[in-house]
Amino acid sequence: MHIEVSINDQTLILFEDNKQLKKYSISTAKNGVGEAMDSECTPRGAHIISEKIGEGCEINSVFVGRIPTGEIYEPALRELHPERDWILTRILWLSGTEEGKNKGGSVDSHDRYIYIHGAPDDVEMGKPGSRGCIRMQNEDMIELFNIVETGMQVIIEDE
Repeated sequence: MHIEVSINDQTLILFEDNKQLKKYSISTAKNGVGEAMDSECTPRGAHIISEKIGEGCEINSVFVGRIPTGEIYEPALRELHPERDWILTRILWLSGTEEGKNKGGSVDSHDRYIYIHGAPDDVEMGKPGSRGCIRMQNEDMIELFNIVETGMQVIIEDE
């Protein structure tokens, strides 16, 4: 089983034995693709799911620094904290596997905190808008989270 993320199509596809199991609409970086630290771009290449975070948390649970805050997202919360990058429901933390491309030094996807994560329901999928991560609708995020395992390969392509 593996995941392929298409930047151009703004989709995440879960494959088993090269057969498509699930296809989700996503949102990648507003700044486009790139691997540099602090670029707020989505990194390309081969990755793995290094950690699964949030199992058992309520839908719309808010995470800051990968820790659930105890808050449940609602639009009024956004008004109180307009500066937050809303990371909700579940987190799949990615690690690059290609030394010098997305692993190590100033291009390390794990050190850049690149995740697949849930987003507020009013965040539009199908078009770039994140700060580098791969955003998904919360119901889709829970479904994917329950299927995947740590160590699973994630390929991010912009072709």
